[in-house]
Amino acid sequence: MQTHELLAHPAHPPVAIRRVEAKVIGRNHQWLRVRWRIDGVGKLVVPQFAGKGRQDGLWRTTCFELFLRPRGAEAYCEFNFSPSERWAAYDFDAVREGMRERAMPREPDCVIRLGQAMAIFDVAIPAAGVPTGVAAMNLAAVIEEEGGRLSYWALSHPDAEKPDFHDQSCFAAKLEAPRGP
Repeated sequence: MQTHELLAHPAHPPVAIRRVEAKVIGRNHQWLRVRWRIDGVGKLVVPQFAGKGRQDGLWRTTCFELFLRPRGAEAYCEFNFSPSERWAAYDFDAVREGMRERAMPREPDCVIRLGQAMAIFDVAIPAAGVPTGVAAMNLAAVIEEEGGRLSYWALSHPDAEKPDFHDQSCFAAKLEAPRGP
């Protein structure tokens, strides 16, 4: 699976974070598995454990985001995942239009492994909650560091003044169709 280096938005540089990468580590007919790796975590703020459950506003602190737009569609979906194990999923009819909660067959599994120099965040999303087939994809992250400093990481940033993970040019990667049973 291809590793994607995420770029920090130029108007919101990190303090200590040196690199953020993301990749799909597996997709079959049961799960979509995605991993983010963060290097330079000395000042990283990790939300406290809250247990599984939906929650809006996860982007206000460290969270990891996935956007998928099925091939040929204008509609897309957004997934937000927190190290607290909280998550959110939304459907959009077009860019930032028609937002509503996305139905999920069960809750995603989220886990963070935090070391002295790096962190790994893994999420497993039930395949029945993910668009089927090939999709354009944006992998992103909001990283909070000590002092309330937020940096915004994505595949690309078309607007140098304001981060916008919903911008269609950010859907710069491709999610392949599921493999295997």
